[in-house]
Amino acid sequence: MTSSELWTRATADRYDAEETEMSSAAVLGPTLTFLAELAGDGRALEFAIGTGRVGVPLRERGVPVVGIELSEHMAAVLRRKIDKDTLPVAVGDMTSTVVPGEFTLVYLVYNTITNLLTQDEQVECFRNAARHLEPGGRFIIELGVPPLRFLPPGQVAVPFDVSEHHLGFDTFDLVEQILVSHHFTREGDDGRYRRDKSRHRYAWPSELDLMARIAGFELERRVADWDGAPFTQDSAKHISVWRKPA
Repeated sequence: MTSSELWTRATADRYDAEETEMSSAAVLGPTLTFLAELAGDGRALEFAIGTGRVGVPLRERGVPVVGIELSEHMAAVLRRKIDKDTLPVAVGDMTSTVVPGEFTLVYLVYNTITNLLTQDEQVECFRNAARHLEPGGRFIIELGVPPLRFLPPGQVAVPFDVSEHHLGFDTFDLVEQILVSHHFTREGDDGRYRRDKSRHRYAWPSELDLMARIAGFELERRVADWDGAPFTQDSAKHISVWRKPA
């Protein structure tokens, strides 16, 4: 068991409904194209595949996909969409769970590397990716850049969503590199809000590059989004591609 916090049945059951924007064609289209091109004629392994937001449509594009997922509840939601022979999923953590065969692509999207709450576990995630890749294969991570530039002296919270139905903000422990995402989601019309929170260990691109070197990878490419925009000091996130030497 890693330090990742498990998704409950209730959270898994409402996950897709609350992530409709991330499942839209505008978001998924460039994501799937990017991943399919790097997978080529080989197989892809998704760490933390969740409910299959990316893995299921990538499989429908013809890329053989295998998943690893820590939460049995999230995997159960995925299983309602696609059978186990078409898209196998191993229930376990992404730092040590091993599935059969080699892959041309291992990918980890939507900030999920931060679910691992220690640096050691994040390093092991890279090592596990390398363990599954064939020579010349690639490991991809999608991750936000820590928004610490928005923190004035003495402030520990940064809002990321203020809308009619949802209030979201992150609080930061700058020593331990831990952020806690707080969500207040409006339920019904009677003014009630549901409160949720989750812990994450944020990491800078340069720190990830060092983890990659420890695991034997070479940085091949870093862009600001799935469309391939240049990564700059003002980019809010990055898509990083590391290659396992042939």
